[in-house]
This record gives sequence, structure tokens and C-alpha cells, in this order.
Amino acid sequence: MRSNHDHAVLVEDVHKSFGNVHALAGVDFSAPEGSVLAVLGPNGAGKTTMVKILSTLIRASSGRAVVAGHDVETNPAAVRRSIMMTGQFAALDDTLTGRENLVLFGRLMGLDKASAKLRADELLREFDLVDAGRRPVKGYSGGMRRRVDIACGLVVRPEVVFLDEPTTGLDPRSRQGVWSLVESLKKQGITTLLTTQYLEEADVLSDNIIVIDKGTVIARGTANELKASTGGSYCEIVPVDPADLPRIVHALGSLVPESTRADLAAPGDFDRVSIPAPDGAATLTEALGLISPLEIELADIGLRRPSLDDVFLQLTGHSASTTPSELDAAAAGGGA
Repeated sequence: MRSNHDHAVLVEDVHKSFGNVHALAGVDFSAPEGSVLAVLGPNGAGKTTMVKILSTLIRASSGRAVVAGHDVETNPAAVRRSIMMTGQFAALDDTLTGRENLVLFGRLMGLDKASAKLRADELLREFDLVDAGRRPVKGYSGGMRRRVDIACGLVVRPEVVFLDEPTTGLDPRSRQGVWSLVESLKKQGITTLLTTQYLEEADVLSDNIIVIDKGTVIARGTANELKASTGGSYCEIVPVDPADLPRIVHALGSLVPESTRADLAAPGDFDRVSIPAPDGAATLTEALGLISPLEIELADIGLRRPSLDDVFLQLTGHSASTTPSELDAAAAGGGA
């Protein structure tokens, strides 16, 4: 019987070291049943290491992790029966058709031949791959390969799905296809843990987000909660000629924070000014009224909300696609 009924994934004080490199340094988080939890972090942050521990591919140095009610350390076989994992690259047999791959996975999962074929046909219809299912996988696009790869993991319905950067290398249209699949998993009540460097992906798909950097969780919450942590809405003004910025700043007066004035006064190439917009559209209207008499041509003026990119930059001091760190090399056998 599941001991932590409300949580499909529960992680408590998990540590993992590779020699002298600490990949995880006391990670804690949980994912409710039927939810989508996005795990954000740059290369080397510890995302893939965490997924490999949860999927029993490697052992934690210390701490506790429970997946679908099963302890990954004491009952790894039960964990493996309860999960599906898709990595960054589709694990398919290129010489087989899409349908044949699905049937093969069904047989490997213990289905008899008739049941495996029936389930393969059901998944091809569900994933809109009926026609493609008759062709060898070697001729598939990246998006098609990813869809078949995920379908293979659903031959036997899992309780928890781990998607480790599933849209890496895919074109925008293929990414949208994978997003639709994640939404489908959620509707089926399947818990999804999604690691990604695409912040838009986490924003669109997740119920909750954790941000991992240097092996620890540095922030958690919904996308809106994380955005709110960086401050409220702001108004952004972009003149056609950056040389007009000083006049704009002067006209805006007290609407421009002193810190922003100092930044703009420092050497650098600035082409816009941003001001807090606590009153939303009213602040935008006030700013436009102050600027209009100057008859300065604007390239853009608008009300903005903080993005997850803003959150990530503020939290970590770097972008989500940071160059791989020494952790990636040290943990080559165990992920990062």
C-alpha cells in the first residue's frame, strides 16, 4: 500500500557525489499524483542525476526517494514497474516500423502477441501515427521519433513518467506535438516529472516548478509565483533612436527608479528603459502621456510581466542554457 498517498514522487534530503564532485547536495521536493512538475536548471545543475536516481539507474549517496509509493533503494523493481522514462534521444530500433517497435515493447513488458498488437494500434491512433506506423523508424522526423518513443513507454500504463529534456533538438512544430502529449498524460491522471532548459515549456506545461542549481533546490512554486518573486509588471519603452533615452528618462521623472537611472548613466549600449508598473495599464497610460509631448518616435512601448527567463537569471545569475560545467564531465557515467 502506498505510504505517501498524496505524492507520486517524494524526495527527502537526497545527496549524490561523483568522487569529489557533489552533484546533489540535499534535494527535497514532491509531486502530487496526476500533476506535472517541471525541474529547471542549467547544464550540470543535477537535473538528470536526480532523474536517474528516481528511475533506479543510479543510487543516491544518502537521503530517501519514493516513487509511486515504492522506495527506490529498498524496492527498485516495483519502482521500475511503475514508471516510464524518456531521455533526450529516442531509444528505438531504426530498422523496424513504428508499429513493430510498439509491439516489441509490448512483448518485452509481458503482453501476449495479440494484446501487444492491439495496444500498438491503440497508441498509433492516440498519437496520430497510424500512417507513419507502417514505415521504418529510420525515415521519421525528430518529432515523430519522439512521439513513438513516448508511446513505447505507455504500452503498459505507468503511474509516473520521467521526461528528461524530451524536446531537445526538436523544431517548434515537433515541440508542440510533445507538449500535447504531456497534456494528454495529465488528463489520464499520470504524474509527469519534466526536466527542461526551455523555460517556455515549463511555463506552459507545469503545475509546479523547482529550480535546481549546483545540486540544490533554490526556488519552487507555480510559474506565476516564481514570476511574482522577481517583482510585478513593468512598462518598457523603446525609442527608435537610443539617443533619445535621456530625454525620455527626464520626462518620466519619478516613475524611473534611481537604480535604473544609475544603470543608464553607466557606460553601455542601452536601447530601452523599463519602469515599475504597480498600477498596470494606468502606469502605461501615464508614461505615454509624459512622453507624447516630446514627439519622440517609439519602436515599442508596452506593459510586460516578468518571464521565467527573468526569474532564472535573477536566481542563478546566468541563463538556462549555460555551457556544461565540470559536473557534466565528472558525472558522465551518472548524468548531470
